[in-house]
Amino acid sequence: MIKVALPKGRIGTQALEIFESLTQEKLEFEDRKLILQTKNFTFMLIRNQDIPIYIERQVADIGIVGLDVLEEQQRHIIRLLDLEFGKCKIIIGSPKDSKLDFSKPNLKIATKMENIAKSYFAKKALSVDIIKLYGSIELAPLVNLADGIVDIVETGSTIEQNNLKIDEVIMEVSAYLVANENSFYTKKDEILKIQEFFKPN
Repeated sequence: MIKVALPKGRIGTQALEIFESLTQEKLEFEDRKLILQTKNFTFMLIRNQDIPIYIERQVADIGIVGLDVLEEQQRHIIRLLDLEFGKCKIIIGSPKDSKLDFSKPNLKIATKMENIAKSYFAKKALSVDIIKLYGSIELAPLVNLADGIVDIVETGSTIEQNNLKIDEVIMEVSAYLVANENSFYTKKDEILKIQEFFKPN
């Protein structure tokens, strides 16, 4: 039995369709239920940000999670495969009518992704005041809470609508197939079979 952590939303749905091809059976979570059991699998619907914890603590053997979450949390789990879907970018953005001055002392950057932002600016040897927010990141520079933002964008339309521009792309991200370290050794054959099945054509 393989326990699988799936993110809620579009990426989880896409992954479940691939598992349908693998298992040759219809896989559907009943209304509001978070666990789906079949002969060989237990699927769990989990918030994207929480999936690495479920994997690390071996509540799930494998899971699907965004590279942004993996980079932000840096947990001890195995990255098996870049699935090449759910593609987004982590960007630095700022108001359209001003230039983001990286040499400004105490540059203020608002973000949900504190560790990714800190690591990026540290590599550039820039001193930045990171302001951790949990939502509506685009608002921060519009009301002078921050000079700029580090955020994840898919199309960039939300940035555009809020009169912001993309200054730099920090990294490209997509969904990854990951595994618990112990599970990978105890259920290696099953997990490698799934990994093979998930390989993009």
